[in-house]
This record gives sequence, structure tokens and C-alpha cells, in this order.
Amino acid sequence: MKTRLPLGMIVGWLLGMGVAAADRFSVATYNVENYLDAPVPGRTTKPPEAKARVCDTLLALRADVVALQEMGGTNALLQLRAALAAGGLSYPHWEHVRGHDTNIHVALLSRFPITARRPHTDDSFLLQGRRFQVSRGFLEVDLQVTPAFSFTLLAAHLKSKRPVPEADQAELREQEARLLREKIDARLKANPAIPLLVLGDFNDTRDAKPVRLLIGRGRNALVDLRPEEAMRPAQDTPLQRPAPNVTWTYFYAREDNYSRFDYVLASRSLADRLAAAETCVLALPWWREASDHRPVLATFRLPGRE
Repeated sequence: MKTRLPLGMIVGWLLGMGVAAADRFSVATYNVENYLDAPVPGRTTKPPEAKARVCDTLLALRADVVALQEMGGTNALLQLRAALAAGGLSYPHWEHVRGHDTNIHVALLSRFPITARRPHTDDSFLLQGRRFQVSRGFLEVDLQVTPAFSFTLLAAHLKSKRPVPEADQAELREQEARLLREKIDARLKANPAIPLLVLGDFNDTRDAKPVRLLIGRGRNALVDLRPEEAMRPAQDTPLQRPAPNVTWTYFYAREDNYSRFDYVLASRSLADRLAAAETCVLALPWWREASDHRPVLATFRLPGRE
């Protein structure tokens, strides 16, 4: 996706990114487990020590763009953003989407300018004669990585596996996935070569219908990047992979169960630029102190910078 930017935006981009442009960029997704700014019914506010560990995790991750799930209100997001800035990681640009669920939200922090915002906050569907709304909405933005390259990002947090009295939780999640897939198809129909990322907490395994719907089939199929576990011993050091083929991202304590619920799906034009050696599920010693999820990081080569 190429766009012409006003001179002022180009200058602002250069100031934000530094004089020397990198040849790669990275995008992450991370469910921060009840990162709330105030108590809400049915959810426990994350204590300060756990919030500090979320900050530590993001500082270790150092993604250029990070999509967040289970974020509280905008105050919580801005508090986290300020804590990261104090740790030397600045995110000048952000987005926060409020859906039908008034307690937890989908949000985004970015080093890159957001050139378009298309929040989807009122999508609904019929299920067994009743109308339901997508709980957390869908976050959609266009991000300008360099003056010559941008991409579209769709972030979601689908219905959890927790049973609810209104309907079957699996059917609710499937319907949310269908609505998100409609938005994916619309973007690919308008521009089959669009650099597109669809990521977030999909609350299901790779073989389940909601995830299969989102990946799709045929010409409009997305690529499941399927990052494997890696560790980074120190900042700016290569990732190490002591145990290959470990991909879990979520731990359910009640059942002592580890699953892959967090995904990064890419259009083929973007998947072809994947820097696999710098793509991973980041393993950190304190991961459970921060969240019941682990962050997923994907790194891509920029056009013309190979």
C-alpha cells in the first residue's frame, strides 16, 4: 500500500523514527489480563506489581506496534504508555476501541503514525432469533511505517470459552469471527495486494471453526505465521530457541492447560516479507506475574531494504 504524505507528516515521521530508518519493523499482540484503571464487577483489578511486569514484558518485546487486549479505559492505556516512556520506549501514537463490553477493550500503541482509523464498535449478529453485539469491537487502523510504505492492521479479542447463559459460547465466538472475516474480505477485494495483518486473542485453537474462518481459503486466505517460543537473553541480542515447536500463548490455571489462542495472520504480500528469525512467542521468566497470556511478535522486512 503506497500513499502520498504531506510534507509535515513526513517531517513528523522522521522526527519520531530518528534519522536512520530501519530496514525492518515489528508488530506484536498481547493480552494483558485485566489491565484496569478501576475495579469492575466480575473482574479483579491487576495489582501494581503485575502492571509493572506487563511494562517489563513490553520493554523486553520492544515491538514497533503492539495490539493489546483486556485493556481498561483510556486512562489505563495512557498510564501504561507513560510507564513505557519512562523506561525508554516511546509510543507517540495510540488507539483505543470501546465495544459493547464496557470493562475491557482492544487498544494499540504505535511508533508509526496512524493515517486512518476505522473502529468497529456496533457490529451485531442474529443467533437463534436473538441479536447479539460483538463484545469488544474490532480495531482497524492504517499505519505509516515509512513515507513509502504502510499497512492495515485489524485487532480483535473474540468471545472467551467461559460459558454464558445467553447462548453457546462457541457459537458466539464463531459469529464474531464471521463478522471479522467480512472485513478482511472487503479489504482484500478492494486491494488483493494489500499488506494486511489480523491479530489478537481469538480464544480458540488452530483447528477450531472461528480460527479457520479467519484464515480463510483460496485467494483470500491469510497466512498463519505460527511463531515458536524464543528467549532474548539481553536487549538487542538474537533470539534463542532452546525448545523448537513450542507455540502456546495462553495458560488456563483451572485445567492446567496450555493453548495457542493468540495469533498473527498476514496477507500473502506481507507474509512473504516475514523475518522468521526475529518472530516468536516471547518466553520470559516472569510471564505469569504479568498475564495469563504470552506476547506474540512478528518482524517484517521493508520493501527495498532487503
